[in-house]
Amino acid sequence: MTPEENDLLCRVEGDAPMGQIMRRHWVAACLSEELTADGKPIRARVLGEDLVVFRDSKGRVGVLDEYCSHRRASLVYGRNEECGLRCLYHGWKFDVEGNVVDMASEPVDKADPCRVKQKSYPAREAGGFVWTYMGPPEEMPVFEAPAFAPTPDARVSATKVRVRCNWAQILEGQIDSAHSSSLHSSDMVPAQVDGAQATDVNWLRPSTDKAPRFQIERTSYGFRYAAIRRPIMNEATHDYIRTTVYVAPFTALIPPNNVHNVATLLTPEDDETTMFYFIAWNGPDKPGVPPDVWRKFNRLEWGVDVDQNFDNLRNRANDYGQDRVLMKEGNFTGIAGIPNQDIAMWESMGKIGKRSSERMGASDVAVGAFRRLMVDAARTMKETGKAIGTQAPRIPHASISSFEGVVPKTTNWRSLGGGSETAPARAPQSVTA
Repeated sequence: MTPEENDLLCRVEGDAPMGQIMRRHWVAACLSEELTADGKPIRARVLGEDLVVFRDSKGRVGVLDEYCSHRRASLVYGRNEECGLRCLYHGWKFDVEGNVVDMASEPVDKADPCRVKQKSYPAREAGGFVWTYMGPPEEMPVFEAPAFAPTPDARVSATKVRVRCNWAQILEGQIDSAHSSSLHSSDMVPAQVDGAQATDVNWLRPSTDKAPRFQIERTSYGFRYAAIRRPIMNEATHDYIRTTVYVAPFTALIPPNNVHNVATLLTPEDDETTMFYFIAWNGPDKPGVPPDVWRKFNRLEWGVDVDQNFDNLRNRANDYGQDRVLMKEGNFTGIAGIPNQDIAMWESMGKIGKRSSERMGASDVAVGAFRRLMVDAARTMKETGKAIGTQAPRIPHASISSFEGVVPKTTNWRSLGGGSETAPARAPQSVTA
């Protein structure tokens, strides 16, 4: 990639084309569980803007500019009561839509709430998240629940942690199926099983193959691809297939296991920091996992592994808690938790990686496809104002899913999972030989 292409891919602030694409989609502002009625407002930095998010007395969610339109004091410290957020400095109060409902410091004959409006963005809730739309109002799409919450009763568990690098570095890691056989080899362990299985301490997979073959299918919403490996059992007649799905611009659906489905979601805070959500949810044939168990398994427990601001206590300053003694005893990375292993790699590349200096290999097919897709999308956005994933035809997100399983070699992988635009989705989320 050239430096110019790298900027197109990575920059999200202001008028940057990639940020303008993202503004035309509903973006995650925070987790719903972070908000309580008349409770503490929270900060959210999204696409270079500082926002405050709160739940009012009736349970409605507001997403406002953090800084009061009167004198620009932070509303994060405000009083959240009686269906509005009141600034501590002079008592001006705003409802969830940014309307001024009281101007306590103004004389009665001078107070004119109609002349002021706090900048606000629409908010919706689904899948355990608060979503907001930050693009042109006339282009706001109908809100659609995310692919990891295909039904209203889906049970979603999510970690949350700030990663100090560009959003694209993280996304590339999520769609890079090859790295799991090395970086996560002590947590994703080969075993004689008929499909991926989750235990209390690790994930089992039915293959020792570290060099998968890749096939890619472009779609209107992004792309999906298959990583094809040799299975431990029935190698002559079967393949072990893991399909990963990229739903532009924020979401990746990771191959599932027998307990839960897996996804990742990104909220770019600015060009150089990103809020990362690692998600597990149940399915029709999967029990799922409670949030506290999920966070503990991933070593991203709130107040234990991440602080009150969702900064990781394992970080570059302490080498992510890497244990070299444990490495000598056989642990591949010495870093606890699958996401922490990823974060160490992403942040080690720098705030914005120098992709022009890379030497990519055959295992980087999906990463290359992502870069071409999104650089082209940024150029299209710049030239035409049209954002990827917003144009017809559109596949409903509820029908998009990833897949993993050992299947006969004659199986067309495009028929596995959901979201193909060239083959019908006819298989369940996991099959066995």
